[in-house]
Amino acid sequence: MFDIGFLELLICGVIALLVLGPERLPSAARTAGRWVGNARRLMNQFSSELDRQLKAEELREQLRKAGDVGLDDVEKTVRDALNEAKKYEHLVVSDPGKPATRPAPATPGVRRKSATQATPPTAETPADPGSPPTQPPAQDSAPETRS
Repeated sequence: MFDIGFLELLICGVIALLVLGPERLPSAARTAGRWVGNARRLMNQFSSELDRQLKAEELREQLRKAGDVGLDDVEKTVRDALNEAKKYEHLVVSDPGKPATRPAPATPGVRRKSATQATPPTAETPADPGSPPTQPPAQDSAPETRS
């Protein structure tokens, strides 16, 4: 940075010794060393931050170039997949009015009624022969008072 050789430093040291004297020269040298150290650290931080910013900008530019190339392909692939899924949508979407039914497990020797013969369960007849009958919902009415 500054091309200062040993001879120039020796001349500056002799001049400082003559001007400051032997009592104040050590404290002045420490102070000057701190300033030089702080200046070096500041310059190192500045240059490293500048390098980081340049690398980050180069990376952003590379990502922009890479992102522009593949964005159309990704968008087309997603659009094609959605169109393909719409073809089979009728197989997946169920009628919200119909209750979801699962087939009963097969038991040997017992025949189940067909769907045309089966009767829907009511409050009097349980849905499953092994389950207790369901109670009709309680009706809210005014409490009776006796006098």
